[in-house]
Amino acid sequence: MIPSPALPGAFERGRNLRRLADEHFDVLVVGGGITGVGVALDAASRGLRTALVERGDFASGTSSKSSKLVHGGLRYLQNGDVRLVYEALRERQRLLRNAPHLVRVMPFLIPMFGKGGVIHPKLEKALGSAMWMYDLTGGARIGKLHQRISKEQTLAHMPTLPADRVGASYLYYDAQADDARLTLTVARTAAELHGAVCVNHAPVVELTHEGARTTGAVVEDAESGDRIEVRARAVVNAAGVWADDIRALDEGMHPHAIRPAKGIHLTVPWSLVRNDIAVIAPVPKDKRSIFVVPWPAPAGEEPAFTYIGTTDTDYDGPTEDPQCTREDVAYLLDAINHSTTTDITERHVVGTWAGLRPLVKATTSGRTADLSRNHAVVTSASGVVSVTGGKLTTYREMAADTMGAVAKVLDLPRSQRRSRTARLRLLGADGYDPGATGPDQHLHQRYGGEARVVQAMAERDPSLGVPLVNGLPHLRAEALYAVRYEMATTLADVLERRVRGLMLSRDATADAAAAVAELIGPELGWSDRRRADEVAELRARAAQQRDAPGLPDSVLPGVGS
Repeated sequence: MIPSPALPGAFERGRNLRRLADEHFDVLVVGGGITGVGVALDAASRGLRTALVERGDFASGTSSKSSKLVHGGLRYLQNGDVRLVYEALRERQRLLRNAPHLVRVMPFLIPMFGKGGVIHPKLEKALGSAMWMYDLTGGARIGKLHQRISKEQTLAHMPTLPADRVGASYLYYDAQADDARLTLTVARTAAELHGAVCVNHAPVVELTHEGARTTGAVVEDAESGDRIEVRARAVVNAAGVWADDIRALDEGMHPHAIRPAKGIHLTVPWSLVRNDIAVIAPVPKDKRSIFVVPWPAPAGEEPAFTYIGTTDTDYDGPTEDPQCTREDVAYLLDAINHSTTTDITERHVVGTWAGLRPLVKATTSGRTADLSRNHAVVTSASGVVSVTGGKLTTYREMAADTMGAVAKVLDLPRSQRRSRTARLRLLGADGYDPGATGPDQHLHQRYGGEARVVQAMAERDPSLGVPLVNGLPHLRAEALYAVRYEMATTLADVLERRVRGLMLSRDATADAAAAVAELIGPELGWSDRRRADEVAELRARAAQQRDAPGLPDSVLPGVGS
């Protein structure tokens, strides 16, 4: 499908608020995470009048706090979930084709450990069989098969591995993406290329009904406090870990269908790990593994950061803003130090993040790791379609299945019953230059063909071509672009999600907060009081991230205080 020209003002918040009030929609999507924006794109690309509302910012929940991987999931094969892996690997290939500027192939190393580097034959055979199964399930679609590499090659990829324990290892291929940018790009594609109306910072406070049917929702504009009634023929609940709360508005009782699983991650200077590719390392005395992933750097340059994370820790705390605790940080540091010769301590941690996956209760096991990653789509008696579960990689398929249920609710004609997103390229895919170098490479890998707009801003005003945050590659022009074209309305929208400052370099980002607020404040019409409040809030978030696990100020040359 050839995309239509971008619609002027289609991602402008004030205009979209007015459209929410004035228009009547076929589909209203509640939730602006990756699943919700995927549903909005699927619906709008079918020619349906589509609206989406998000209580916070796009991807402000789980969809900005994942492991940033687009993959099948080797461990799901161990659980016998071959179908999930097959479907995820098929979706991985579609993303590589439809969003080449956002999703990149990444090699993964599985180091083999043994006493004196001698690997137990049964372990070696089991892992080799898993590698072949992954290739056959769909891993080979990427164009490369797994490899068995020598001990010397293994250490070349990660010199900090313990040479006395590591042996010949395995190399295979998956992909990586900035989850928040992918989510935002899907939302913009739905709006700018297919006419959807998307609004952030607009929580649903009520679902409206006529008789037994749900006919829309009342949302509140978090900026003004005004309430808007949104009329729609069908409502999709894609609120992620908060989906049960929306179901309670519809059904009158909380279904308790979701069991949150907490994913924890931390960022450290790359120089402490020195992995040139992603590594899957075992957690001692545990059945889990951790991902050790370098944050992408321009070609020819060493990465500045490596992030370390795991998923699926059972969680029963507040869902609003989960944090990495001191115990979480200790768990990850213990795991990475078991697989490296460097001593990485709390003092080296420059960023942390935690997210909640909305897993569907479907097992009596006590481990969230045993819960299915398959998604579930249910339709209530009033016609609200709820989608839960799943994973980042399979968002497009989840959206297509959700719209299949919506098609039944709306009794859509045959011409609108088929999903059109399998080959639908995302905004920025056209005009993407994979051969760009230097600062242009950074911009093309974030904006694709839209990089030309950021480049033009920096060319017109050279002050916008300097770094936004000390030690990070983002330009000041990117902050203005976020406000003008990406519906960023708060300082956190810019520094947490449009650029990943808090995640990568917490203290340096807090230091830059006042300068960034001074830059974007006039664009957003902020008063001096609002600007001060935004800076205080951003710095409080940085302090919360640091203080929750009791971390000291990070010390990193050229970054932070």
